[in-house]
Amino acid sequence: MTLPILSLQLIASTIIILWGAHQLTRWADIIAEKTGLGRSFVGVLLLATATSLPELGTGVSSILLVENGADLAMGAAFGSNLFNLVIICLLDVAWRQGPILAAVSGASVLVAGLGILIISIACLAFVLPRAVTTIEGFPVSPVSLLVLALFVWAMHALFADDRVATPRSTVEMRRRGGADAALITAFVRYVIAALIVIAGSIWLAKTGEGLVEQTGLEASFVGTQFLALCTSLPEVATSLAALRIGAPDLALSNVLGSNLFNMGFVLFANDLAYVRGSIWSQISQIHAFTGGIAIVMTGVVVVGLLRRQQPAAGRRKRVGRTEFFLLLALYLGASFVVFRFG
Repeated sequence: MTLPILSLQLIASTIIILWGAHQLTRWADIIAEKTGLGRSFVGVLLLATATSLPELGTGVSSILLVENGADLAMGAAFGSNLFNLVIICLLDVAWRQGPILAAVSGASVLVAGLGILIISIACLAFVLPRAVTTIEGFPVSPVSLLVLALFVWAMHALFADDRVATPRSTVEMRRRGGADAALITAFVRYVIAALIVIAGSIWLAKTGEGLVEQTGLEASFVGTQFLALCTSLPEVATSLAALRIGAPDLALSNVLGSNLFNMGFVLFANDLAYVRGSIWSQISQIHAFTGGIAIVMTGVVVVGLLRRQQPAAGRRKRVGRTEFFLLLALYLGASFVVFRFG
């Protein structure tokens, strides 16, 4: 397939993903309002999960359909973490009411902290002995099972934190008004939009395969940069839409929660789809470097969240802050290293 045709497929699949992701923000916010669930928890449970479906669809379909699918899939998952964190820079510029990290609740610190934990466990798979990461005759690695268990535990922790932060009277009042046609409609349209995103992501995976063949680039680089960027476009669209409705908590929890889903569920699904043994022994070590950079970038966000929660006079201009430049520099540096040595 020629490069121009692949480019047209890229544009078409990207438009499909963006349109489907844009719809998710509206319906996720309505679900949060009707059910009494907080925006931070819904941002992770519904919005981040749905906008991470491209990583899931791209990863599994790459493994099943593409010759170098393992590296492509894992590169998309780990690389998407980096791009998701860079989205915070875009949100900081788009938010007109001061630093974005100062406009969100403390729940975002918990989401970011859980993200650091689960990425760290995933990176351990690259340095642990094969005897630890692989069980003969078992379809998935113990590491993949561990990150999945951590993801489930993280969702429980976020739910519990949301229950503590939200007054019981508020929850009960919302629930009394939530069992109506509007809530059912929101759920149905949320599911339809999610299915559209999955369809677009599968198409995108095939486009990635063609680009590897046409350009001669390494699968690990294409996965970490090209596919990771494209599959993170839903996070961009939904996060900006959340800011437009005045929901910075929803925007930031979507970005940080997507990394939780990538490392907890997507990696497990990739390993399950790879039927020729443990996927961890078949992929490039460069992904461990990508994961390490994601940990550092998330740490920058945590420090920024804690610092911005403190009152201070004379805030600097929105685009002139330390976190902005650190996140951008780390992302660009990681991209160069993956391109040079991936």
